[in-house]
Amino acid sequence: MDLTNAASAAGEVDFSLLAMFLRADWVVKLVMLGLLSASIWSWAIIIDKWLLYARTKISMNRFEKSFWSGQSLEELYQGLTEQSPAGLAAVFVAAMKEWKRSHEQNAASALGIQSRLDRVIDVAINREAEGLEKRLSFLGTVASASPFIGLFGTVWGIMNSFQAIAASKSTNLAVVAPGIAEALFATALGLLAAIPATIFYNKLNTDVGKLTGRLEGFADEFSTILSRQLESRGRQ
Repeated sequence: MDLTNAASAAGEVDFSLLAMFLRADWVVKLVMLGLLSASIWSWAIIIDKWLLYARTKISMNRFEKSFWSGQSLEELYQGLTEQSPAGLAAVFVAAMKEWKRSHEQNAASALGIQSRLDRVIDVAINREAEGLEKRLSFLGTVASASPFIGLFGTVWGIMNSFQAIAASKSTNLAVVAPGIAEALFATALGLLAAIPATIFYNKLNTDVGKLTGRLEGFADEFSTILSRQLESRGRQ
């Protein structure tokens, strides 16, 4: 068969994505389905985190505006306990609970109170940071593993293509093209999953760092305010 006839025969083969998937070996099909599932789940995480971080930023801005408005800490605390505080508000509520508990128990040691407040604040920050980082590790795994999984599917598909060539004892385009196309389809799916996961993993990690930095910055400022009040109470 000459090149023109081989090209004509190859052109008669259906190279649509669905057709290539259906023709693929069961191992390659598993690879494709796994990569497609990983890509869909990655986009679900990306959208969820994008919306979560946007809401968290708005919540932090709103809380900071209330906190520095001159409103008493007690009034702000009472208002927040009726809600489900998150972000800066959660850190504030956790610290205020410990502060009020220490006052109710008439704790004498200012150093002990300050130490407990610092621990409570650290725990609250860690809890909020864990919530922000949740499921981001999956994006990192998809970003790093998907190209290799796609490559595995490609190698397996090419091996099957060589077996088909050996069985047919022909190297014409009609025999080679379908198997090679199916094999490369696996690599394409690997890149389709890995590229967005890599980009947004880095972007979302940067956003988490900024939000965590705001939590730590507020914690330092609030801890200083409470420390001044402890010193003032100790001089009385």
